[in-house]
Amino acid sequence: MTDTPEDDDQSHRPVRRMIYGVLGVQLVLAVLLMGGDLWRVLPQIGLPSTQPRFDTPVNPGDQTRRYRPADMPLSPARDGNPARPFTSTSDMPDRLTFDRDGGRLTLTGRIAPGDADRFADFLVAEETAGRDLPDILRLNSPGGSVSDALSIGQRARDDGMDTVMEAGDICLSACPYMLSAGVIRTVDDDAQVGVHQHFFDTNTILPAFLAVEDIQRGQGQVMTYLIDMGVNPEVMQHALVTPPDEIYVLLPEQLVEYDIVTPQSAETEG
Repeated sequence: MTDTPEDDDQSHRPVRRMIYGVLGVQLVLAVLLMGGDLWRVLPQIGLPSTQPRFDTPVNPGDQTRRYRPADMPLSPARDGNPARPFTSTSDMPDRLTFDRDGGRLTLTGRIAPGDADRFADFLVAEETAGRDLPDILRLNSPGGSVSDALSIGQRARDDGMDTVMEAGDICLSACPYMLSAGVIRTVDDDAQVGVHQHFFDTNTILPAFLAVEDIQRGQGQVMTYLIDMGVNPEVMQHALVTPPDEIYVLLPEQLVEYDIVTPQSAETEG
């Protein structure tokens, strides 16, 4: 007696039910895990930061401000020149621009993916044209790609460049990593340097669920980088407790405390 197709189907049904059951359990677990992450991020989505606007002056203990990189009002510099090139980050370029004036190269705008390669290409073009590399990088950026900021900073340090910020300049989010690369680092008291949490170029609303390993690896890379640059990694304590939609603005004395401003520039300003 031979088995009929109906008999084969009945013999396979328990296996199918077991497979479907396992898949069902995995799906439920995935939904529960995803739901837990969503529950943690939904308050941030539904209730954006209630901190003061970025152009509100900071004071000791009151240094956290709203961070909207696409459109942040900028504080006018108190240098007697109210005509600043940008009144808002929305006026700034969507990726870094390179503007050279003698030995000084000004980097302005958001740090977009690929800007590190553009920076390297710019330096190669300068050398090819027979020009010396710039001695100083002036920074004015609301931040952006962490990996590109680290690469730009490493190249700047390898070439022995100094970094500077003038009155009215901003250096936020990933930008302080470029600032930290200067052999000598000078920040005007009317410039603003700020830090916060990063997603390390992972574009997802569920970073804790989908990219924990990448985030931890990125944090370790940043800590190693800061130590190599001579910056006190304790500055990261402020970054790690400040959510991505907010920014912690460092006071001038903190820039000295964490060695973001070098002793040479601190003595010059003092």
